Amino acid sequence: MTKRMHVALAASLATSLVLGLGACSTGNDSGGETSDDGRGPGATGVIGGTPKKGGTLTVLSNQDFSHLDPARNWVMPNMDFGVRLLYRTLTTFKAAPGAEGSEIVPDLATDLGRPSEGGKVWTFTLKKGLKYEDGSPVKAQDIKYNVERSFSPDLTGGPDYAQQYLADTEGYQGPLKGKHLKSIEVPDDHTLVFHLKRPVAEFSYTVTLPTFSPVPESREKGVQYDLRPFSSGPYKIARYDRGKQMVLVRNKHWDPDTDSVRKAYPDKIVVKMGFKGGQIDDRIIASQGADASAVEWADMQPASVSKVLSNKETKKRLTAELTGCTDMLHLNTSRAPFDDPKVREAMQYAVDKDGQMTANGGPALNEVATAYLPPSLTGGNKSDVLRVEPGGDPAKAKKLLAEAGKPKGFKTTLTVSTGDKSRAEALQESLSRSGIEVKIQAVDPSVYYDTIGDTKNAPDMAISGWCPDYPSGSTFLPFIFDGRTIKEKGNQGNYAQFRDEEVMKRMDEIADMSDPTKANKAWIELDAQIMAKSPSVPLLWERKPLLAGSNIAGAFGHPMWTGQFDYAVIGLKNPDKSQG
Repeated sequence: MTKRMHVALAASLATSLVLGLGACSTGNDSGGETSDDGRGPGATGVIGGTPKKGGTLTVLSNQDFSHLDPARNWVMPNMDFGVRLLYRTLTTFKAAPGAEGSEIVPDLATDLGRPSEGGKVWTFTLKKGLKYEDGSPVKAQDIKYNVERSFSPDLTGGPDYAQQYLADTEGYQGPLKGKHLKSIEVPDDHTLVFHLKRPVAEFSYTVTLPTFSPVPESREKGVQYDLRPFSSGPYKIARYDRGKQMVLVRNKHWDPDTDSVRKAYPDKIVVKMGFKGGQIDDRIIASQGADASAVEWADMQPASVSKVLSNKETKKRLTAELTGCTDMLHLNTSRAPFDDPKVREAMQYAVDKDGQMTANGGPALNEVATAYLPPSLTGGNKSDVLRVEPGGDPAKAKKLLAEAGKPKGFKTTLTVSTGDKSRAEALQESLSRSGIEVKIQAVDPSVYYDTIGDTKNAPDMAISGWCPDYPSGSTFLPFIFDGRTIKEKGNQGNYAQFRDEEVMKRMDEIADMSDPTKANKAWIELDAQIMAKSPSVPLLWERKPLLAGSNIAGAFGHPMWTGQFDYAVIGLKNPDKSQG
């Protein structure tokens, strides 16, 4: 691979994302405070103008973080929080709304990496003056160490690109027993050389992930590291009471001259957890006291949509960026009844996607998904090979079930997070039209992915979304439908436990393509082939509705982190009015 090919890929990927956003966005991408006409569901842009330095930013949440250890941090909003506030990566995404946010810039590295040997070797050089929270220097060895940690069986849940891409990793179990990877060379404190199994054109994007942030070996605490990551970012953890509250204060050794992305406006960030239902929406709508300087972590509840859209002043404080993700109903193909392709095909017709949309805030905040790949990865086009009506087709579903030997339907189980219970009930009702009886199990959001990622005890069905880590089909289909990614514990992405030799062979063929345009076309074709095998039912392409308090400035939904507020640049209009 040449440097030109790498640039061409970046341009292709960015164009794809622009098309995807442009197809659905109705807002103002230019930044600055938007007019009332430009804000509302689908609006982008920045809430509250440019922040002032100082004060306390409050984050109100219904849940704890699943993981903040950078080797384990792979749920999209959590990645935003980790890489923007606590640790830095070799490269990162710009802090900008709209399509500009999909562009990458150097972070710890001096550039976007230098490929050689046809793209199988990538070299990065660290900037000078990088320091941890205790003032000690960030070294290249520390990034290698964290990449190695991502192989540890005990440190589950994190991005597994390193396992997929690095050479000579078979059987590697991480560095905890003193073994290290030869495929990452560290010739000095500032240089990293990655040796890959095959050319990876988008490796500059890959190293935006938390796996490629530094963890010094001297700070290793195994699974306990999750409670107190050692900061290389602008903030450090002062207190963390799991499930209740986290307090971040400034890392005085973070040097803004080495960081073109993070602005670190607030002096302190307080995350308050454990709120129920619409409590958070109501507090931020009222915007009294410290709540005026607060933002919400979890999505605004569907029941609050009418209260916000009918209030001109509150509506200005709403952002609703496209998540870029596809929300799916995964069918456990490892056992009956979903080991039968005919039963899975029936599910495509049995589900009422309109009902899902209604239960999730209505058409202002969702679109019916007709394929696995989101429009941001298909040039803005919405693939629809099965052409099922949005409300489903129970008669067709019953016919297919009869052909599968289940004319009276069957009983099954569905596991969802507590926040999705209303959607689960809508699903339960819609499937009953085809004789499918669903038992619902709702679990706390903080343990949801661990629950459905335990393959031995996995439910029959689970609702989960998948978001591309960067704009490439290679970050989507292989992670949710490649049978080789299935793990007994910490299984992630392939919740359908789908293992199909024909599909896996085609994934390998596409991965070997050096032309990104041909590869993109091939991913779209493969998406249609997998739809025909139906391991999952695509449900929704969602927006992320988030409210900000009246004293918040610099808030916008970042397109690469599922529309979550970008914590690199969020702050306050008047720091003196904040509390805490």
